[in-house]
Amino acid sequence: MDSNDTTTTTTSPSSYHSLSPQSSPPPPPVVVSPCAACKILRRRCVEKCVLAPYFPPKEPLKFTTAHRVFGASNIIKMLQELPESQRDDAISSMVYEANARIRDPVYGSAGTVFQLHKQVNELQTQLAKAQAELVNMQFQQANLVALVCQEMSAHCPQPSSPESIDHLIHTPQGFQQNFGLLDDNNNNVSSAWEPLWT
Repeated sequence: MDSNDTTTTTTSPSSYHSLSPQSSPPPPPVVVSPCAACKILRRRCVEKCVLAPYFPPKEPLKFTTAHRVFGASNIIKMLQELPESQRDDAISSMVYEANARIRDPVYGSAGTVFQLHKQVNELQTQLAKAQAELVNMQFQQANLVALVCQEMSAHCPQPSSPESIDHLIHTPQGFQQNFGLLDDNNNNVSSAWEPLWT
């Protein structure tokens, strides 16, 4: 054969895919939105931003309130000085204090605490009055029951002994004597037993 002849090579589909540099589309870039603090401060939110875990992008008011009272530098400084286990509670306390300070610029959360103490004292006073009235009503009820018992015992004859009760109940003579059914002179049935008609 002639040396100028060219040889044709065929490639299989698998080898075609291996030879193509862009066989699959690249993954879409992950867009990380800055935290609310960095967005409000207009700065770049780094990967290990100390404010990002506590001020998510969907809660800008939380950082705005704390930033208005304490300032961003003080918030960052406090978070850096605390261990991570206490940072969440510290941010919650700062946001609460900032809200209270905005509502009451003079006393802040101390005014809220004072009002709560005042309410507790008033409720304790009302509770003590209610308990005193309850004890007084129970005492009056006990006195009323004792008075009713005394009145009942005064109008009901009390036998001297249990044997006399048995005598009154189980013997006809005792029953009749007790109710005045026997004549005292001749122990005969009195005229109370005579028929009323003739």
